Amino acid sequence: MQRLLYSILVALALASPLAAQLDIGRVEVTADNRTIPVRVSGTTQELNSLALQAFGSHGRYHVNPPSSFIYDIRFSPEGASQVRVDISRGYGGDAVASESASGSTLREALLSAADIAVAKTNGLGLRGYFSSRLAFIGERTGHTEIYTSDLFFGDVRQITHDHAIAMTPRWSPDGEKLIYTSFFRSGFPDIFQIDLGGYQRTTFVSFKGTNSGARYSPDGRQVAMVLSGEGEPEIYVSNAEGRGVSRRTHSDTTKASPCWSPDGSRIIFAMQPGPQLYVMSSSGGTPRRVTFDSSRYCAEPDWNRADPDKVAYTMRVGDNYQIGVLELSKEHGEQVSHAPFDGIEPSWLPDGRHLVYTARTGSTSRVCILDTETGKSFPVSPSSFGPAQQASVWSR
Repeated sequence: MQRLLYSILVALALASPLAAQLDIGRVEVTADNRTIPVRVSGTTQELNSLALQAFGSHGRYHVNPPSSFIYDIRFSPEGASQVRVDISRGYGGDAVASESASGSTLREALLSAADIAVAKTNGLGLRGYFSSRLAFIGERTGHTEIYTSDLFFGDVRQITHDHAIAMTPRWSPDGEKLIYTSFFRSGFPDIFQIDLGGYQRTTFVSFKGTNSGARYSPDGRQVAMVLSGEGEPEIYVSNAEGRGVSRRTHSDTTKASPCWSPDGSRIIFAMQPGPQLYVMSSSGGTPRRVTFDSSRYCAEPDWNRADPDKVAYTMRVGDNYQIGVLELSKEHGEQVSHAPFDGIEPSWLPDGRHLVYTARTGSTSRVCILDTETGKSFPVSPSSFGPAQQASVWSR
C-alpha cells in the first residue's frame, strides 16, 4: 500500500537509468571575459578552505588564476564568531573595502563575510548567496529523513528520525519552520510542520487520499498544497495553521508542485498532460499554460525571487532531465544545464542567477549549485554523505 501511495505522490517524478559518474554534479566552464579573476585566501586553514569552496561555486569568479587577478580577497578571524574581509585591487593595490561579519560560529561568519565580498566586487549588482541554508532529504541512515545544513553542508542536523518516507521539505519565510510530506504515523501521505526552535512537530493536514507539495506563501500567512480527497489531485490553499482549506483548481487532470510568485498574487504548478506549467491567480480562476517550446515534460517549478519574470523548472531532454529557465513575459523556456547526468528539483538562490538542484544518476544523487548563465555546476553535498536530494533554500 505504501508503495502504491508513494507512486501516486510522485506521479510526476523522474527516473533515468544513467550510469554513475566519477564526480557527479561537477561541470566545469572555461573562464572568459564574463568572469572576474580573483585571489581568495584565509589566514587559517579552515577559513581558507571554506572561502575557496564558496567562491569556487560562483560562476562570476575565476578563483586563484595562475597569472593576474583583479581583486585580492582575504579573510581573517576576529574572535570566535567574527570574520573580517579585506579587499584590494590586484597585487598590493588600493584598498576597496574592509568589513567584519558576525555569526553564531566562525564558519557562519565567514560565509556572511564572503557575501559582503561578492556585493563589493561582482559588478552586476548580484547579492551574495553563501550564507543561505538548506533543508533536504538525505539517506545516510538508509531511510529518507529531513536534514538542514548551511549551503556547503556544514552544521548538518538530522531533523526527523521516523524511518518513514519523507518528501519535499520547504522553509517558512522566516526560517523558523519546515513543512513537508511524510508517511509517518498513519502510513499515508500527510503534511507535517516542524518548529525548528523546539523541534515540535504538528500534523498540518491529514485528509483522505494524498496530501503533498505544501509550500508557504512569501508572507508566511498561507500554504498551497495538493490534495486528492475529492478525486483528482487539486491545488488547495489554507492559512498558516492548516485551517480554512479552500480549493483553487477544478479539473480532472493531475496537478503537482505549486509555487507562489514573489508577491504572492499567483501560483505556478505542473499539470497533465505532459506535464506542462500553468499559472493562475492565488485566489483561483482559469489556469494559463506558460510552457510551450522547451520540452514535452516540464515540472517542479521554482519562482525566482530576485527576478519575477523567471521560473526554474525540470525539463525532459531526450532520455534525460535537465534544468530549464522560463521567461514568463515571453512564454519561452531555455535549457540552462548541460550535463551527462540528470538535473532535477531546482531551488533558486537569492542572487537570482544561481540555484540549487539535484544531480542524479541511476545509483546516487548529490545537491549542487548551478550557474544558470554559464552552466557551471558545483557539488556541495559530499559523496561521503550518501544520496541527498530535494533541497530547499532559505536566505535572509
